[in-house]
Amino acid sequence: MLEKILEWDKSLFLFLNGLHTAWLDPVMLLATKTVVWIPLYLLLLFLAIKKFKKDTWIILLAITITITLADQITSGFMKPFFERLRPSHNTDLSSQIHLVDNYKGGLYGFASSHAANTFATAMFFFLVLRSSFSYIGLLFLWAGFMTYTRIYLGVHYPGDILVGSLIGLLCGWGGFKIKSAIENQAAKYTTRKI
Repeated sequence: MLEKILEWDKSLFLFLNGLHTAWLDPVMLLATKTVVWIPLYLLLLFLAIKKFKKDTWIILLAITITITLADQITSGFMKPFFERLRPSHNTDLSSQIHLVDNYKGGLYGFASSHAANTFATAMFFFLVLRSSFSYIGLLFLWAGFMTYTRIYLGVHYPGDILVGSLIGLLCGWGGFKIKSAIENQAAKYTTRKI
């Protein structure tokens, strides 16, 4: 059964990776870079400050824990444990895949840390800000686009993305719970001081 799933994953990857055009190549290569999204992260920080004011430190601490957790599960544990070659490093696929500027990423790709980190960020900020900013759910479109770039560039199978996204969603939810726990502890501490 696992072999069948891996075969479907490879077939879906080849189909999706095959949907490319020359003008989109530099866009996707740029969009996959974290630094490009700094304005979005600054907007999220601004919204957090607007809502939480002096308690923004709790949000910053919780999102740091969230992303660290998502990244370490995928990059620190899963990639070295499963050692699944990225499609860009799979010599059996080299003649069939589309790479951009010979970008190949690291050796192993399961599970996608890009997917885990972006979906963790989207889930965390969605849960934290949804009551104040109705459009915050658009973060999931950003996360979906960001992770699709990884397939387009030939560095992840859809299965890598799917598992990474699920891990990210769980870490985002966990980060939200951590935020709530920190808020409760901070409130108890403040009450005791008064």
